[in-house]
Amino acid sequence: MAVPKRKLSRSNTRARRSQWKATATTLVEARRPDGEPVQVPRRLVRAVQRGLL
Repeated sequence: MAVPKRKLSRSNTRARRSQWKATATTLVEARRPDGEPVQVPRRLVRAVQRGLL
């Protein structure tokens, strides 16, 4: 694991952390086995189509 050689000041630490932003996942339309359309993240489409969600 990386270990810093010097201590970062509190202001530098907080300034660095404030730049991090989470991005919202894009939703796509998938159909359940009964034909009902639902909006889910792309990685869950196959589970919805199989009726697992």
